Amino acid sequence: MEKEKRESARNRIRSFFEANVGKIVRTQQIRRVARISEYARRIRELRDQEGMQIKSHLDRHDLKPGQYILETLERLPVIDDDVSPQLRSQILERNGYTCQLCGAGPGDPDPFNPNRKIRLHIDHIVPRKQGGKSETDNLRVLCSVRNQGKGAVQPASETALNLLARIRRTPRSVQREVHEALKRYFEPK
Repeated sequence: MEKEKRESARNRIRSFFEANVGKIVRTQQIRRVARISEYARRIRELRDQEGMQIKSHLDRHDLKPGQYILETLERLPVIDDDVSPQLRSQILERNGYTCQLCGAGPGDPDPFNPNRKIRLHIDHIVPRKQGGKSETDNLRVLCSVRNQGKGAVQPASETALNLLARIRRTPRSVQREVHEALKRYFEPK
């Protein structure tokens, strides 16, 4: 029953986006079409499992929170994701919720497009296509920029990455204190 309800909501959302390709739609419209409260999860499934190019304010600066757009009916290639939510959490925690190549964290500005924010992804060090497994020693956190293969920004050193990871795990007040101390240290005298 629950699976049937979820799939039918997903089908309704898919059809709604396809009927409104290229148009901005709002969460209220999607919620009404889906007839469930977990519509955001269904949108993620359409993106991740079906390759639909549904964008939000995190992807495009011209969209406001609560707005989505299906840019095209063309689907992106999809690779089955066998990383469980528990394993995903474990890898994010182990890596300090920080990109292991550049030190970026979730919500940081994208260095190539300041109107976009960084998202974190779980990456296979040895790709699955080359026999890599979804095991802790083959997984790491990458930001959306590095995960898409853009490497124009100099990555942080391993030492800096470790420090950034430790700082990101501290309360916001401690992060601000570190930030202010570094600003004072590097300000010209």
